[in-house]
Amino acid sequence: MRFREDHQEDLDRARREVAEWWQRNPQGTADQLVVDLIGQFHHDYGPVLRSVLFALERHEARTATGISVIAGEDR
Repeated sequence: MRFREDHQEDLDRARREVAEWWQRNPQGTADQLVVDLIGQFHHDYGPVLRSVLFALERHEARTATGISVIAGEDR
């Protein structure tokens, strides 16, 4: 799947599905996430699902520690 073939709706759905999966599986790994969700997306969408999980985990860690911006990052 080429990135330019991706649509905002696909990314929005990935965010929703990954967030719901993570709530059900707080100790789950990125590999488990892909196994559980890849059937709902294009077979090449695994890296996108992993990156959404990473972003959610990073946001959660910042919220828990009170860190709003990490040095060297714009957001």
